[in-house]
Amino acid sequence: MNVKKIINSKGKKKLSMVTVYSYFQAKMAEEAGIDLLLVGDSYANVMLGYENTLPASMAHLLPVVEAVRKGARNSFVIADMPFMSYQPSESEAIKNAGLFIKAGANAVKLEGGIEVANLAKRLTDYGIPVMGHVGLTPQHVNSIGGYFVQGRSEKSVKRLVESVNALEDAGVFAIVLELVIEEVAKTLTEEVKVPTIGIGSGKYCDGQVLVWHDLLGINTEFKPTFVKHYANLRETIVEALKKYNEEVKSAKFPSGEHSFKEGKE
Repeated sequence: MNVKKIINSKGKKKLSMVTVYSYFQAKMAEEAGIDLLLVGDSYANVMLGYENTLPASMAHLLPVVEAVRKGARNSFVIADMPFMSYQPSESEAIKNAGLFIKAGANAVKLEGGIEVANLAKRLTDYGIPVMGHVGLTPQHVNSIGGYFVQGRSEKSVKRLVESVNALEDAGVFAIVLELVIEEVAKTLTEEVKVPTIGIGSGKYCDGQVLVWHDLLGINTEFKPTFVKHYANLRETIVEALKKYNEEVKSAKFPSGEHSFKEGKE
């Protein structure tokens, strides 16, 4: 997969994207044939236990990108630009995006529409592919006061249309639509020639993305309407840990087959 193939997939093939945060997650996602791997700033939530994505930093995500690249050597890897890694200045944004590319990412993702279009163009001019992200933008949680579905008003729809057009003009290769009314997401998808990747934005997007811990049923503390659990790994993992705990306490583990004996290789 590459930028050209991603753009050319529009109208021909739905794209799958999943967030990954480790070597083995990336390895399994690649084995499953997932099209795009996102090292998300949701790392702050699902790996570090924070309430939102804001605490994620370059220091957190750079080693994750390196691990993901090692696990999925043939996949298209996108790195989220975390909060305050691109807002302070254009030069800092270019530097940080470049660090992600050097760490193994194929592209970076920017949250925002019109307000980041100029930066997206600068990055693409420097050879750094950019994925856009409009609708609900979690890094703006403090300014918008929470997580709300987008596109409910005429003003909101107008802003979304302007944003996807500005991002396309800036040269992005795809745009994430998060928590956008389904019919509005359909309009936005038809508005641009690059693929849209939906999360909570309905079936008309050109692709879909879910967080690893959500789709696998590991995070059962938070299940919004748009999340589907394709497994119940939390229950499986807890049961395995309980069995291990019981066998250790009863001296059932390790048994002879799990021990080394004198005189045996």
